[in-house]
Amino acid sequence: MNRLQGKTAVVTGGANKIGRQAAELFLKEGANVVIVDLFRDSLEEAAGAIEQFGPIIAVQADVSQEEDVQNYVKKTVRQFGGIDVFFHNASIEGKKAPLAEQTAEDFDKVLSVNTRSVFLGLKYVIPVMRKQLSGNIVTLSSAAGFIGSPDSAPYAASEHAVAGLVKTAALETAAAGIHVNLIFASPSTGNAKIMSFLEEGVNSLHSIEGMEAAAKSTPAGRFGKSEEIAKLVLGLALNDSSSIIESPYSGDESMTAH
Repeated sequence: MNRLQGKTAVVTGGANKIGRQAAELFLKEGANVVIVDLFRDSLEEAAGAIEQFGPIIAVQADVSQEEDVQNYVKKTVRQFGGIDVFFHNASIEGKKAPLAEQTAEDFDKVLSVNTRSVFLGLKYVIPVMRKQLSGNIVTLSSAAGFIGSPDSAPYAASEHAVAGLVKTAALETAAAGIHVNLIFASPSTGNAKIMSFLEEGVNSLHSIEGMEAAAKSTPAGRFGKSEEIAKLVLGLALNDSSSIIESPYSGDESMTAH
């Protein structure tokens, strides 16, 4: 439909299911797309699967490392001239174990990938958008960002921290015409990344039986699908209004400070 014609979108975690689906939607709307991920083979496979829909480049990066983040931002600006949409979708769950059995190394790794990466992404993308006096930033979090998550203390801590970072960024950039949104995958939709693993038949930290029981407890009797999350991200990326309070989609919540 070309609603993003001439715009450029960056997607971290671009090789996973939600990232790739969001990237595909951006391409179909006419955007230039940069997908970022750690694993080159998966990244190239994702890019190859959707390159038919428009201009796309793949950048291998460890999103928790400052030089890598600077690199994907510089490559994007050099290739396409700016960044209009930034979808931060990269994260890990970490080890499933009681808090007392988690190691400091486990904690540091999850915080690095989930929280440090958001900080670095915002740090280097926001100045690009400030120069343009426009931009849309969307970060995908989970219900662990506002409730506890048994046996996942590092993950819960990281997602709480992400919420604080994103809300602060929204307050700091409102006057610059930058829209900053945080999506919580709420209990009614389940953790989108976990569901992506289950849909693909990949062994997850969560049992299929347990997830099926949780799904049946939701009002709709099912979890939201990864493509529904991707459509929400697109909707937020298309937003050009000056004020949004809340934008619900299939049980998820989008929050912004302006």
